[in-house]
Amino acid sequence: MTTPDPVLIQVPERLLTERLVIAAPRAGLGQALNAAVCESLDDLRPWMPWAQTAPSIEESETVLRHQLARFILRSDLAYQFYLREPGSEQAGRLLGGTGLHRFDWAVRRFEIGYWIRTSAQGRGYVSEAVQALAGMAFDELRARRVEIRMDERNLRSRAVAERCGFEFEGVLRRDTLCPSGELRDTRVYSRIA
Repeated sequence: MTTPDPVLIQVPERLLTERLVIAAPRAGLGQALNAAVCESLDDLRPWMPWAQTAPSIEESETVLRHQLARFILRSDLAYQFYLREPGSEQAGRLLGGTGLHRFDWAVRRFEIGYWIRTSAQGRGYVSEAVQALAGMAFDELRARRVEIRMDERNLRSRAVAERCGFEFEGVLRRDTLCPSGELRDTRVYSRIA
């Protein structure tokens, strides 16, 4: 059986949870993304190569437009997540980013990534977004395997994977460079269909 051209695969552009709106990238939101990233640089810098210096608003808008292009091509499925306005389906303040990355459409294997702005940490928003994204991957994209990978030292990210029911599989020793250029160990968690 051949895999269809990924461009033809139906991927939800919007997911709703009790407290969140999880939405595909949209042009014109560079200022909101920029504010969230700039607020959170100190927390993101140790883990995220793209968060080493404060971007300009124009750079943040460029990131969103590239994310949108990759979303349309189904080569990477980035989402932003927003606080859901009470009593409606409207998106409020941008809280962070998540998505399905480094995937294989033939195998139906996906990796979930995530980050959250500093002022929104500790309220369960990331876990809520991860549960929604994993559910969509299994239910709508027919995932066979969904992974979460993180730096061995990233305790907050590890806690999210465990809270969301992902099973610890092991540590890939010295497999990746961290943003500072040093070798790092990567923890791998997964859920399978």
